[in-house]
Amino acid sequence: MISFDSSDIPPVLTTPGPFTDKAYTPEYGISSLEETKVLVIGAGGLGCEIIKDLTFSGFKQIEVIDMDTIELSNLNRQFLFRVEDIGKSKSEIAVNYIKKLRCGGIDKSLQIKSHFNKIQDFDDGFYQEFDIVICGLDNIEARKWINKKLIDIANNGKIIPMIDGGTEGFQGSLKVIIPTVTSCFECYNGLLTEDGDENQKYPLCTLASTPRLPEHCIEWVHQLEWEKLYPDIELDADNDEHINKVYQLALERSLKFNIQGVTKSLTLGVIKNIIPSIASTNSIIASACSNEAFKFVTCCSPFLQNTMYYNGENGVQAISDPFDKNPNCEICGNLPIEIEIKNQLDMKLVEFIELVNSKFNIKLYKIFTVHGDLYNQDQNEDKGNGNQQSKLIDLLNVDKDSDGIIYSKNELIILQKGTDKVIKLIPQFIND
Repeated sequence: MISFDSSDIPPVLTTPGPFTDKAYTPEYGISSLEETKVLVIGAGGLGCEIIKDLTFSGFKQIEVIDMDTIELSNLNRQFLFRVEDIGKSKSEIAVNYIKKLRCGGIDKSLQIKSHFNKIQDFDDGFYQEFDIVICGLDNIEARKWINKKLIDIANNGKIIPMIDGGTEGFQGSLKVIIPTVTSCFECYNGLLTEDGDENQKYPLCTLASTPRLPEHCIEWVHQLEWEKLYPDIELDADNDEHINKVYQLALERSLKFNIQGVTKSLTLGVIKNIIPSIASTNSIIASACSNEAFKFVTCCSPFLQNTMYYNGENGVQAISDPFDKNPNCEICGNLPIEIEIKNQLDMKLVEFIELVNSKFNIKLYKIFTVHGDLYNQDQNEDKGNGNQQSKLIDLLNVDKDSDGIIYSKNELIILQKGTDKVIKLIPQFIND
């Protein structure tokens, strides 16, 4: 039985590095690690790795949600499961195995709990119990749901960071999302592939006349031959009889063109657009997720800002990039954005308008607060635009924080030309 040696953790937290914040103390790091409640969503290939990594990184309070049961095909990469576990709950078996893995079950400081449920089964009160959420999900819709849930909770006063890991073959990604502060999952929407976008992978002329790959033979049946043979029957990828027919037809075509490699499993993968899960990719992304959670919770080192991409197809490549909030995001874009104005206490309203237009690439026509209009392009100079030459700071209800930063106590609502979407801003005046 493998045992957990907690002596590996204190040196990391008691030896500040060159990037450690000056206010950091080892006592804070250690206590935060032990007291933080972590929710892991997903106990599949990626989730198994995340649960194991969190446990061996010193986290003491972990809960796991997964609605799936264990299948035979899971066992090659989901290492917490065994043949005798087939048909049982992934979350329950994973948690039970981790309990045994940790000091043979004698480490009473570890509190780990499973939930054999959908994430939608729980209300806000359940999620508000946690300090950080780590996702090892295999679909976009679930990510969107928990992303929105955490933003709704943040709007009511508690910010719960979300670390989202994802893998696809030899590629993987990691996002550190702080609801209402950083870009949310929906802000990445333009980078996501919608379901069905990958179905038309190959030119029809290749499928019909010059197939070269086993996938060509399968797609030939899928896109061309099935409709000819069964015009009144829609191909159902979840119907084993249909898959068998596709497999046999594709196999016959592969023999005709001397193409090897058509199998039933490949047939199912092509029809369902399944990309094989690679155990090593899961391991790499899970370790990155756990590392970011460790850094965020303990503050022993700066956490990721805010996206990492991994590609292991040709060697090893890992790229870290910041990804800005989308001001027009349907989920978080209507939240107020802090806009810094450095060393310009005398900035005029007209200059602020130019700054906003440039920063957000818009053409605003109105600025107002709860107290009334600051600027309205539709009004003439006498009725509304006389504010343009006034100092912005004089037009706002401002206050000063402990760091000497002057900020607006009210949101500025920005209306744009050509769209109903609004931008909410909180100006901050900073003097270096």
